[in-house]
Amino acid sequence: MPTITRDQVRVPMDVLPEARETYIDNYMKATQGTGRLMLFACDQKIEHLNKDFYGEGIDIADADPEHLFRIGSQGVCGVLAGQRGLIAQYAADYPDINYLVKMNSKTNLVSGKQDDPYSPQMYQLDAVLAMRDAGVNVVGVGYTIYLGSEYESTMLAEAGELIAEAHANGLITVMWIYPRGKAVADEKSPETIAGAAGVAVCLGSDFVKVNPPHATDDKTQFENLAIASTAAGRCGLVCAGGSTVDAETFLTQLHNQIHIGGAKGNATGRNIHQRSLDEAVRLTKAISAITLADASVEEAMAIFNGEKDFSL
Repeated sequence: MPTITRDQVRVPMDVLPEARETYIDNYMKATQGTGRLMLFACDQKIEHLNKDFYGEGIDIADADPEHLFRIGSQGVCGVLAGQRGLIAQYAADYPDINYLVKMNSKTNLVSGKQDDPYSPQMYQLDAVLAMRDAGVNVVGVGYTIYLGSEYESTMLAEAGELIAEAHANGLITVMWIYPRGKAVADEKSPETIAGAAGVAVCLGSDFVKVNPPHATDDKTQFENLAIASTAAGRCGLVCAGGSTVDAETFLTQLHNQIHIGGAKGNATGRNIHQRSLDEAVRLTKAISAITLADASVEEAMAIFNGEKDFSL
């Protein structure tokens, strides 16, 4: 199992001296002391409305937002990422979860044919810090940038200021960076995904969530991902989980993303929460076994199938 000690955490120089220990605490919590991130993405209730939470192939438990918090509480996750209000509604009953507050969101009702995507920041960092002061276990913040949108300069400016303020207050940061808009011909081209990773490190983020690049004639998608991971430098790259697939396929992809593609973890939403509570909890453990403990796919499947348990 990969582990890091507190003195091995690289603290960015925009973390104020008085917030240094808080930043290290939050980084160690979020990565479970491994330097890798297992992010449970729970921001889709705005992003995709109710489509991801009710319908064919989705367990009925997912219709209730509390399902997300039950999974986060009973499973093994680094952080649960969601909007400030969602976390505020449930955090009192689930105080032990590490929370990452998603600072911006937009619905999918406005299509790309109508307008380029823009996801404005919904609240100031002070509102998040007040919630932390009230006792909510907030360890970081996140923000989505649609690179290539005609509004990218606004989003880059908001993200840059947010990262500086978050670090100054000892919080870690995760950027969601998705190339998208009329100027983007191929959202998953290896060059564009590597470019997005490079933008994240230039903004100073601790982690960046990207879509996996597609394969090319000379490289697999995981070999192309390795180029993006290198471009990210000291910003840890993690891949979006995407639509729900069978567990073995998902866990195999995750293993290859880490061990071939150089990813520093994963960011998974639908593949977890669209399942029943028991199955979702077992999948978080299987994902964490690979992400945080370097388990093989076979070992992770044994955990998912209930033949073995996993805890940290």
